[in-house]
Amino acid sequence: MTYTKRFSYAASDTAGQLVFCVISFYLLKFYTDVYGIPAATAGTILLVARLVDAVDAPVWGIVFDKTHSRWGKSRPWFLWLCGPFALFGVLTFLTPNLGHPAKILYAATTYIVCSVLYTGINTPVTSILSALTGDPRERVTLTCFRMFGSKLGVLIVNLTVLPVVGWLGQGDDRKGFMLVMPIYAVGSVLLYLFAFRNLEEVIHEKRRRMPIRDSLGALRGNWPWLIIFASSLLFWIGFIARICMAPYFFQYTLGRKDLISLANSLDFISLATVFCLPFLCRWTSKRNLWLAGLFGMVLGQLILYAGIRHGGDLALIMTGWSVGFLASGIAMAMPFSVLSDSVDYGEWKTGIRAAGFLTAIGAAFCLKAGSGLGGALPAWIMDAHGYVANASQSAESLWGIELGFVWLPAICLGLSMIPVLFYGRFERLEPRIQAELQGRRTTT
Repeated sequence: MTYTKRFSYAASDTAGQLVFCVISFYLLKFYTDVYGIPAATAGTILLVARLVDAVDAPVWGIVFDKTHSRWGKSRPWFLWLCGPFALFGVLTFLTPNLGHPAKILYAATTYIVCSVLYTGINTPVTSILSALTGDPRERVTLTCFRMFGSKLGVLIVNLTVLPVVGWLGQGDDRKGFMLVMPIYAVGSVLLYLFAFRNLEEVIHEKRRRMPIRDSLGALRGNWPWLIIFASSLLFWIGFIARICMAPYFFQYTLGRKDLISLANSLDFISLATVFCLPFLCRWTSKRNLWLAGLFGMVLGQLILYAGIRHGGDLALIMTGWSVGFLASGIAMAMPFSVLSDSVDYGEWKTGIRAAGFLTAIGAAFCLKAGSGLGGALPAWIMDAHGYVANASQSAESLWGIELGFVWLPAICLGLSMIPVLFYGRFERLEPRIQAELQGRRTTT
């Protein structure tokens, strides 16, 4: 596969992150400290949006499986949805002067619509992988490029969003976000169009009507997919809780608001492990790498705790924060890579290739549900411990921030390791599955 196609695949995830990274890292703090929404209410908004995703993710998946166009099944959605997604990304960060009930309704509506559109445009980024190549090693390589694109988008946002909001807003964060988000939105649209132009789906299933029961049938006995689903959901709860709480921790616990952009920008170091994946996969199994990534993130949380207990030792805290990001490269990339293998497993087991449906729930739903719970749970914890926006926090409130920042992620990431322990037996079947599927396609 050419490097143009690999970088185009990377661009598809950079495009999404230019908008959704601002949401993932900063929306909770935007709601509480900029738009003036109480923490518990803000957390509820995040969770309600994710409950909507419980419906829209499988619906999107079924729609993708029924899509037949001259551009393929997944690729055309980059073209069709990039504009609406970018528009609602901008609207999510507007702050119209409304009464309290109307303010909450506006915030919930814009975020839910943006979230639904993100599911619609991000799911094809994953589902198209199984159509770009049938080679499991090339899929790992493409996943590495995708992770590079994702982390590049995250780095761009984290290095620029708060400084540019401050510069353009001149101390008015409402105005700053209003002016910054259209810049990211335009960049997102251009990158999606670049990916649409250069990617090509080369593996095609026979064009046929795909009843809903067939899409559901692809889940039957698909244990690799169930493992990915369970582990990914727990991973995203832990990961999003960690990054959502970082601005509160650095501002209120450490008194170092100036470190927020730098700390979140360290997400980029996860690429060091992402780019090693193709080589590491030759040395050990994907299961072992997946477990190592999750364990490394738990270790990072424990180092963070040690830094807090040592009087807020900044060097130790930043070490734990960095270790967590470094390990997250593997922990985040492996599910995306093996999800395409679970699509193959479903086709091998049932004769049904439902890439859109399996990907929508196994990737997009887990990401979105995890994002919602990862934002809502720490917000509720903070509210229960007496958090007050833009004020000095009590000892009880600081303990709530620590619970959301350190322990909630550590517990979720630790639990996410349990399903992965059972993945090895299915990974060993991959050569047989690929050979038999190739034989079926040749004879039909």
